[in-house]
Amino acid sequence: MPAMYHLDLDAARIRGARVALLPGDPGRSRLIAERIAAAHGARTAERPLASNREFCTYLAEIAGAPVLVTSTGIGGPSTSIAVDELAQLGVRTFLRVGTTGAIQDGIALGDVVVTTGAVRLDGASTHYAPLPYPAVAHHEAVLALVLAAKELGARLGFGTHVGITASTDTFYQGQERQEGFARWVPRHLQGMTEEWRRLHVLNYEMEAATLFTVASAFGLRAGCVTGVINSRASDEARPIRPEDLRRGQEHAVEVAIRAAELLLTGALPL
Repeated sequence: MPAMYHLDLDAARIRGARVALLPGDPGRSRLIAERIAAAHGARTAERPLASNREFCTYLAEIAGAPVLVTSTGIGGPSTSIAVDELAQLGVRTFLRVGTTGAIQDGIALGDVVVTTGAVRLDGASTHYAPLPYPAVAHHEAVLALVLAAKELGARLGFGTHVGITASTDTFYQGQERQEGFARWVPRHLQGMTEEWRRLHVLNYEMEAATLFTVASAFGLRAGCVTGVINSRASDEARPIRPEDLRRGQEHAVEVAIRAAELLLTGALPL
């Protein structure tokens, strides 16, 4: 099989990996690979396995099994490409690891959100299934992420929130942010954050709905954990601070790595 057009990966190079961690940021791929190496006594590769456009991939090892860390870029279209091409190469489990903004009271900066299902405010997922089709995480992925988050949260001091996420195509208008260039949100989007709050949606991000829809439509296993780096419930206009970004990112990464280990070793209480 030739190398995948976008990922620039082939089956030989991924060495039979069946699990992939999916950050959005290409720079986060190396950070995750380094954390896996530190936790499992391995050495991080000096260079990525492949790097093309927004897709940067490292090969790591968890519990003796090869694991890919592949960045997806921002949003649904590029996420769908990453999942499709990785699936063509044999990957069957996908764990998104990223950052998020909370919209509910009681969710602190540095906490993590484990998404069980996503509001499909994206467009890419409609190319895989009609809107009535639910965007839901695989139950085994949810269980692994929740167990990992509870275990690590007790040790590192962060909370875990489990529930529904709103996945949008845009960061400013789509999440009803007033601080964009326009300082304005179209009428049909005004008030939607309050509506999602009343419907007990926990947070905003930009990839989960596409990931879940594609994975379910293909018969694959997917989950999502995000670290909270700002709160729309308490500090609407405050810029994201570097220390909050670091904490949220680190907590989500640690949870995703531990969850991957639970899935690979079959240590789930099913």
